[in-house]
Parts: sequence; C-alpha cells; structure tokens
Amino acid sequence: MWKQLFELAKQLFMLVESTQQNRNEINELRQELRELTAVVQKITYDLQRQRDHEAHEREKLVLKLENELLRFERRLPASSKRDEQQKDLE
Repeated sequence: MWKQLFELAKQLFMLVESTQQNRNEINELRQELRELTAVVQKITYDLQRQRDHEAHEREKLVLKLENELLRFERRLPASSKRDEQQKDLE
C-alpha cells in the first residue's frame, strides 16, 4: 500500500513538473508567434510601400514620355492644312 501511494505521489510530481514545462514551452511559443506576426506585418507593409513606390515611378515615366512626345510634336513642321489656314488668314 505504501508502495502504491509512493508511486502515485511520484506520478503526481512528474505530472506537475511536466505541466509546468509545457506551460513554459507554450509561453515561449506564444512569444515566438508574436515576433513572427510582427515580422510578417512589417514585410507586408514594406511590400505595399514598394508597390506604391513602383506605381509612382511608372506614373512618372509615363508623364516623362508624354512630355517628350509633346516636345517632339512641336518640332515637326506644320502640315499643309495649317499652311493653307495660315495663308488664308493673311
């Protein structure tokens, strides 16, 4: 009987120790999860900023191209219709 009681006490002690170890591991895992969540949120934010930056850069390039096209069109000689309209006005 004392032997059984001793075994039960031993098992109880082991269970308490195991439970405490599990709690500590759970707390560590929760902390790691918080850290990983923060990293994922930062990466998501950085990716969004990068997308926005690239969109603005593309928009700037399109505007520069449009400006160059407009400058080029101004350098072209006037068409014959324009010449005729100019002559009619004079």
